[in-house]
Amino acid sequence: MEFSFNIYAIVLLACGCTTIVLSNYIYRRGGEAVKWFSMMMLSNAIWSTAYGFELASSTLSQIKFLINIEYIGIATLPLNWFLFCLSFCDKECWYKKRLNLALILIAPIVTILMVWTNSYHHLHYKHIEIATDGPFPMVAITPGIWYRIFTIYFYLLLACGCYLILMKFRTSDPIYKKQNYSIVIAAFIPWLANMSYLLGLRPFAHLDITPFAFVLTSFFILIGIYRFKLFDIIPIAREKVLELMQDGFFVLDQQNRIIDYNKSIQRYISIAKDQKIIGTQLEKIFPNQPYFFERIKNHQSGKIELDVTLENKILYLEADILFLVDNKINNDFTIIKLQDLTNFKREAIRTKEQANELEKLNQLKDRIFSIIAHDLRGPLVNLSEVLKMIANDQITREEFKSISPTLSKDIIYTTDLLENILHWSRSQLKGFGIKKEFFNLRNLIINEINYHLPAATTKKIKIIHDVFPGEMVYADILMIQIVMRNILNNAIKFCHENCEIHITAVYQRNGTMLVCIQDNGVGIPAHVLERLFKNENITTRGTFNEKGTGIGLMVCKDFMIRNDGDITVSSQEGQGAKFCLSLPTSK
Repeated sequence: MEFSFNIYAIVLLACGCTTIVLSNYIYRRGGEAVKWFSMMMLSNAIWSTAYGFELASSTLSQIKFLINIEYIGIATLPLNWFLFCLSFCDKECWYKKRLNLALILIAPIVTILMVWTNSYHHLHYKHIEIATDGPFPMVAITPGIWYRIFTIYFYLLLACGCYLILMKFRTSDPIYKKQNYSIVIAAFIPWLANMSYLLGLRPFAHLDITPFAFVLTSFFILIGIYRFKLFDIIPIAREKVLELMQDGFFVLDQQNRIIDYNKSIQRYISIAKDQKIIGTQLEKIFPNQPYFFERIKNHQSGKIELDVTLENKILYLEADILFLVDNKINNDFTIIKLQDLTNFKREAIRTKEQANELEKLNQLKDRIFSIIAHDLRGPLVNLSEVLKMIANDQITREEFKSISPTLSKDIIYTTDLLENILHWSRSQLKGFGIKKEFFNLRNLIINEINYHLPAATTKKIKIIHDVFPGEMVYADILMIQIVMRNILNNAIKFCHENCEIHITAVYQRNGTMLVCIQDNGVGIPAHVLERLFKNENITTRGTFNEKGTGIGLMVCKDFMIRNDGDITVSSQEGQGAKFCLSLPTSK
């Protein structure tokens, strides 16, 4: 082959060789859109290189051979352009259908075959000859019918690709406008060049400037790739894997504006429907997180926990901060990964609460065993020894009568202690059910007064109640009976002779019944008052040296909580104490 190179041929050959190198480099970057763009560059390189050799040729046979090579690039270039636009606009599903891909492949394959066999049918070119009216020999062609069909196919794919790019440009967020400008401009350059060639607007006779136009197109898209990070940020760099991840991702620019995110992030943020996330300052998404933004400002990577309120619920998030720096163009970006730790956090809190509760129960169990070993064993041993002495005639009847009041008190104390322990331990059993029902409060209080009347009479204590007949409450009657019994027992124990105990019941506006037991006994010291109901073993001797069980008030507090009620106490030392029970009156 003989060549006579001119400036146009040299420019095309240089651009073609450069494009081949660039297409190979870009293809290795990965990603669907990137690979289709590199294939489009390869088609352009084949066309440009072969056309450069054609412009340096002077024989018709050599030119026809080079045209056959050119059409490998010409026929595949619009196809690769269209596939690039589909992939860039997230429409890959269209060409992944075999039927659709087969339909658009027919035209390029048939065109290449038509050009290679044109000398037999002349359907693509009716006539080809060398024209010498220009600055150097160039081919002059007379188009055939298939040439016009392929031209329609060429323009149709160019038009579809441009339409997709325009739609992408219109719907893109403002922060991406600069990135898309290069694509929009590049999309129209081949149109203008090829239309001017077909309309006869040729500055140098038969010179086709379309290959030069596609070189410019590639140049503008390369600007988008390297200057505006076209494929580093949208949508190729993130790929589909980010959309499938459950964790949320933010990409921030130097001003902490959001320039990219995945769909999972919407589960972690609260934002108005008409507000766009892209371009929004991160501070508006996560307000009141000073430490979080201080770390971003100081470029401190790592993990940090965030408490976010979303729809009146608290989410516990873990933010993983990562900084990317591109020294070539002096750009840096921040990637923030958000992981929902709400379930783990709540489970950890629940586990900690259960551990604390278990520790309290173990401590309480130890105290109960201590009470059983000491306070319960002592009276029983004393009673056993007295009975042995009576059996062996070691004490007289008069001596037995003198110690019988003490034995009676010990038996009463032991009975109360056993009752409290048994009821409380039964309530702690797994599966224990609370049998709530409506019952007459006045009847229960009268029964408890009658039960404690002997002890009150011994100390000349008056028990006065002011409860209307028919007052109904909704609770477990046995539990409330135990609560009332313990409080009345304490009131009697800490009253002097001739004291009074008043019991009242008042209906509250919030739908509860407030039952108060007030005495004018010795009262409760302030330091003891603070420790009541705190699972502490507090026992104090009564005014007649009566012993306490130490677990009565703990049982009362537990039973009231289980019945959706409450128990409170107020007291001043030397002026008596007032215990109030809040009981529900409805289901």
